[in-house]
Amino acid sequence: MLVRDIMTQKLQSISPKTTLRDAARKMRDLKIGSLPVVENGRLIGMITDRDICCRGVADDFDPARAEVRQIMSPDVAFCFSYDTVNDAVRQMEQRHVQRLAVLNSDKSIAGFLSVDDIARFSRQMAGEVLDSRGQVRH
Repeated sequence: MLVRDIMTQKLQSISPKTTLRDAARKMRDLKIGSLPVVENGRLIGMITDRDICCRGVADDFDPARAEVRQIMSPDVAFCFSYDTVNDAVRQMEQRHVQRLAVLNSDKSIAGFLSVDDIARFSRQMAGEVLDSRGQVRH
């Protein structure tokens, strides 16, 4: 089975020029905790509700003026739509993440693969991803 067969294709994204306040409101309204940051159709980062809190607010950025690009994470875990689900799961386990951005062969964003998507395919594989998260030491 390939990633494109089980990934979430309905994708919400945000511009790097969006203010932190607008990003937070979008996450709130969509009931999600992260958004891919896309510029000219290319994935350039991720912003999470935790980033807004711990990098933005805690570091005294003005949410009405500061832009997403100032605090986003540029290192995004990703796979390709033509990768196997097994390969994607291994990557999630190795990187200790619960979601991967999915790119097309031209490296444009095609969707996301989450542990929830994997659970619909295989509860055992999803459990392995979640178990690997517990191995991270803080």
